[in-house]
Amino acid sequence: MKRIFCSLILVLSTMWLFAQPRFVFYFIGDGMGTNQVMAAEMYRSAIQGEPLGRVRTLMTTFPVSGHAATFSRSNGITDSAAAGTCLATGSKTTNGTLGLDENGGKLTTIAEELKALGWGIGIMTTVAIDHATPGAFYGHVQKRNEYYKIGQQLASSRFDFFGGAGFHYPNGKHDDKDENLYRKAEKCGYTIAHGYDEAQAKLSVTPQPTRMILVQADDDQGTKHGSNLPYAIDRKEGDLTLRQIVSTAIPFLNDRYDRFFMMVEGGMIDYACHGDDAATAIGEVWDMDDAMQVAYEFYLAHPDETLIVVTADHETGGLALGNSDYTLHLDLLQNQKCSSWVLSDIFTKRFQEAKKPKWEEVQQIYKEQLGFWDTVELTDEETATLKAAYKAALKHKGKDTKTMYKTINELGKLGIEILNNKAHIGWTTRAHSAHPVPVFAIGAGSEHFTGWHDNSDLVPLLRKAIKGE
Repeated sequence: MKRIFCSLILVLSTMWLFAQPRFVFYFIGDGMGTNQVMAAEMYRSAIQGEPLGRVRTLMTTFPVSGHAATFSRSNGITDSAAAGTCLATGSKTTNGTLGLDENGGKLTTIAEELKALGWGIGIMTTVAIDHATPGAFYGHVQKRNEYYKIGQQLASSRFDFFGGAGFHYPNGKHDDKDENLYRKAEKCGYTIAHGYDEAQAKLSVTPQPTRMILVQADDDQGTKHGSNLPYAIDRKEGDLTLRQIVSTAIPFLNDRYDRFFMMVEGGMIDYACHGDDAATAIGEVWDMDDAMQVAYEFYLAHPDETLIVVTADHETGGLALGNSDYTLHLDLLQNQKCSSWVLSDIFTKRFQEAKKPKWEEVQQIYKEQLGFWDTVELTDEETATLKAAYKAALKHKGKDTKTMYKTINELGKLGIEILNNKAHIGWTTRAHSAHPVPVFAIGAGSEHFTGWHDNSDLVPLLRKAIKGE
């Protein structure tokens, strides 16, 4: 009897050890280093009056954690194309290259592999669906900015579900004779849904769509949100969210396949960090974590068959939590009511409307959007710096700062910089850094992801987990 009992325990433990997931979620926080996650947790703790470490993101509660290096084949600091390619294929390549090796040879992605094996595939993001990270899972081009070509490859991929902001250039960038990418996708069997409500309506009819592309509820020319969904801090009612995309994709894939793979990108973390905008970046970390909750609820219903892996392609901004003494004042960031993009646009619009607005009008914008002089005390020197920028703007001599995705005027840039500084947030760059990125995992096969990794390890580890090795 004792021998039978021991044999049973051995069998059960072996079954647990080699559990094979049928449902795989691969979350990628674009630009999300460890400090972006720490800032998000400490900020929420501060504004909720909780001790530091008490308020946690879902990802940091996962039982398996580690880190990954992110350098590319050509550079110590990677770009998103090379990093995305590595996270999609397990092979490093040169910066700027998407889905190809350093010699131009085509690399097969984990999504393409699984699709060939009969899995359902979903690719979703908060940025354009033909941007570097989502594009790395189906696209193969020499230059990451070949958006129209990437969009053509998306339509031909036969993947089942795409969700995000839309295409960068749905009509092509230079040739008016290019076929509209939405029309091409429809010819390839995709149903286009503009916004969450339209997606639910199209999924409630018979016959059901066989493939779907869910984008923001604008026209299909990509004129408003072709490049990105609104930041969480700027979101208005009716704007599409990553949580809604994931909530749509899970039943879509689960109803059609007995196993599926989903890549989910929090792409706007990177955008905010390129602008050294801490409050906006923190909002994007929490926004991806909110979408992750939907996947986690699915995991709770299928704990022995689901694997969730969370990582990042690289860190952006060189975010430092501390810039002077041994204190942080992250609670001050709650006074920021909009992103640096919107703040810059507010100032631009005010100067267009009033031509020469009074200083008091500019001060009022700072009060409303950043809490300056009301809840955030400014020194005389800080006020003088803002006033000097205002006077320069009156003479049309204000300086614009070109970040990766947006040109921000001096009034907007300085306001965000002063608030970050007072919160004791530091930045070393408006570009990427070589900082390692976090890895979190839970579910079947998650034990493979503990410890220190190179980013080229993650796809091979996914393969091992899926095979139950």
